[in-house]
Formats: sequence, C-alpha cells, structure tokens
Amino acid sequence: MKKSGIFFMLLGLVLFLLTACNQETASDEEGETSIFGEGIEGATELTFWTFQELHTTFFADAVNRWNEEYPDRPITLRAETYPYDNMHNNLLLALQSGKGAPDIVDIELGRFPNYLQGEPQLEPMNEYVEPVIDTFVESRFNIYAKDGVYYGLPTHVGATVIYYNKEITDAAGVDIDAIDTWDDFVEAGKQVVANTDAAMITLETDDYWSYWPLIKQRGSDFFDENGEVILDNQINIDTLQFMHDLVYVHEIAELTPGGGHHAEEYFGYMNDGGAASVVMPMWYMGRFTDYMEDLKGKIEIRPLPRWEDGGNRSAGAGGTGTVVTNQSEHTELAKEFLAYAKLSEEGNIALWKVLGFDPPRWDVWDSPEIMEDNKFYQYFNDDIFEILLDIREEIDSIHITEKNPLVQQQLTTNVLNNVLRQQSQAAEEALKQAADEIRNQ
Repeated sequence: MKKSGIFFMLLGLVLFLLTACNQETASDEEGETSIFGEGIEGATELTFWTFQELHTTFFADAVNRWNEEYPDRPITLRAETYPYDNMHNNLLLALQSGKGAPDIVDIELGRFPNYLQGEPQLEPMNEYVEPVIDTFVESRFNIYAKDGVYYGLPTHVGATVIYYNKEITDAAGVDIDAIDTWDDFVEAGKQVVANTDAAMITLETDDYWSYWPLIKQRGSDFFDENGEVILDNQINIDTLQFMHDLVYVHEIAELTPGGGHHAEEYFGYMNDGGAASVVMPMWYMGRFTDYMEDLKGKIEIRPLPRWEDGGNRSAGAGGTGTVVTNQSEHTELAKEFLAYAKLSEEGNIALWKVLGFDPPRWDVWDSPEIMEDNKFYQYFNDDIFEILLDIREEIDSIHITEKNPLVQQQLTTNVLNNVLRQQSQAAEEALKQAADEIRNQ
C-alpha cells in the first residue's frame, strides 16, 4: 500500500508539472507582443507583461516621451499581453521558481495579495513614491503595500459612476438628473422597461463590479479595517438582495450577457442598445470608446444614486498595480522608468489622455492639459472632471487583505451565480456560507 501510494503521488506530480508546462506554452501562444522604441541604437530592452491590451498604449506613450527626454538612456519595451488568468498564474510560477519573470508587470488588485505573501519578490518603490505621495490619492498606494513598503504604482483612482444611454432614457421620458436615490433609479427603470425594448441595467455574475462598489458606497466591504471577514454582514446581504430584486421583483435588470462587463457578448449587446445603464468605475470609459463605438454621443456619466439622504455617490473600485520584479537585470532603470510613467505629472495626464482613466495624482485634475478636447470628451461629454471633482470626497477606498482572492473566487463561482442566475440560494445563506469558507481557510 505504501509503494502504491508513493507511485500515485509521483504520477500526480508528473501530471501536474506536464499540465503546468502545457498551460505556460498555451499562454505564450495566446499572448500578443508589441515592441516600442524599436531600432534605437544602444537602447536597453525591458520586458512588460499585462493582461489588458489597452495598457500597452499608455506604455508606448511613456516610452516615446522617455526616449525624447533621455536620449542618452533609450529604452525598447517588449510589451506582452496575455489572458488574465494565464498571466497572473505564470507570473506567480516565475517568481516562485526564480526565473522567467519580466522586468515590469501589471498585477490586478484582486490578485495582488498573492504576490505579497512571505517575502515579496517585487522591488520597493518608496524612494520614488514618498517624495510625491502628498499629491496623490494616498489610499491607492496602500492597497499595493506591505509593512510600509510600496511595491505597486496605481493606474487610476477607480471612482465608480453610472453610465446612462441618454438615447434610451430620453425615449422612455426619464430625466437622469432627477435620479438621486436608488429608489428613484428603480422607478426610472420601470419607465424604461415600459416604454422601450431595453433593460434599465445589467448585473455581472462572473465578476464583482456590480456588487463591490454598491456595498462600499454604503460604508461596508468584504473585510473591516482589521482584516476580519464581514462579507456576510447585513448591509452586504441587503445589497445582494436588492440586486436580486432588480431582476426578479422589479424586473428592470438583466444578467450581463457573457457574465461580465468585459465579455464580447456584452459589448455587442450594449452597443445595440440592450440596456439603459451600467455601473462601472471611471476607467471603464476606454471600454466604451474602443469596443462600443456606436454609442458615441449617447452615453453620459453621472454619480451613483445614493442609498440614503447625504449618502456617498461613489466608491473606489478596482485597480492595477504596476511593479518591477526582483528578476530584472536592469532594476534601477526599470524602477526609474516606471516612476516616470506612473508618478510624474506628465504620466498622470497621459493616463487620462491615452486611457481615459481618472489619474491618482489629484493635482492634475484641473490642469489645462486635462481640459483639452480628446476622444473621451467627444464620446461622452465635457463635464467628466466636474463630476469627478464633485464626488472626490465620497470615494472611500476598499480594504485589501491576503484573502481577497478567496472572496473573488467565492463570489464569482458560487454566490452571484447561485443568488442571481440560478436562484438556488437566498442572499443571506449564500453570503454566510461563503464567509465561513473564507474564515476557515
């Protein structure tokens, strides 16, 4: 029995390694590579991994500006875009094995805690962050830090807003500026459904951007300030029940085609006028301009409806921390370039002009460069930063712990599917079961 057990254990290990190798090969085959600053004599090549192809355009701009400003230290950037899971999994394997990691890499907020466990294999960025942190929304650095060491540089504030299709709401006789509370929103939704062929809103089940901002807006979260699990508190239960009721009681919402607001099915659905609104952070503007071109001039941005009088009209949501790994052969150059791209005034202005993100450096929000006409003002309206400045004090930041990936897994695998799609569990039961699972791991 002992020999048999050892045999099957070794066989399982071999199969695991073969699977890991196959997955790594598949991710390489699926990846897309772009080279910026190519052909410059004496340029140092840095590698950059990301899971979001739009981010490469921002770094292309940064490389061009860097090479113009520092012609004596030119850079060539090999940017590689991979599917979300493949990139994060391969990065974790590379850091654990001590080889194969890029110089610079984007790590999404939900996965970031995985890379802070034990001794982080990432380079500290304090020498670049501390001199300028007073000009930033500081909480955006804290979510990528451990023991006072800043590892990731933020990509945006992530202020959550609501995007309305004005063509649909106008056809339904709805004044979006009269929607102040979520109760108002429900009544407006009934008008939309009664007078058009569209739903009022879509709700995700394969991701949590429909849920997380709504509980944070109410002062709740997945964890409290001490890192204790509060996923199953009453606010979170009531909010999930509200989402359920939007679909099955008020009948003004539809579950997002494709499961999430980044699915191809959703882009096509929304582009064809499938829903009158969607709740997503400000960084989602780039998804509209790049994937839903037919909605140009029809979408307007507004603060979230309040839950109660005087309540917050936004919440911080999402994020990508860009890091330098400890495997870089050009550590100082990589760190200096990353700081140049993400911390400078020019870099934060580029986050807006290139990507349409709300820059985490707040001292550029009213700069002349920010106010210049661009594709985002043309697509939406010219009041984007007026709205952002109006809700600036209402953007509470989220709490991040090493267990955040477990919450994401529970919500997207079990809770949202069981409560919203299958209706096999009540909101309270699903959240309590998920919270207990997380507490016990």
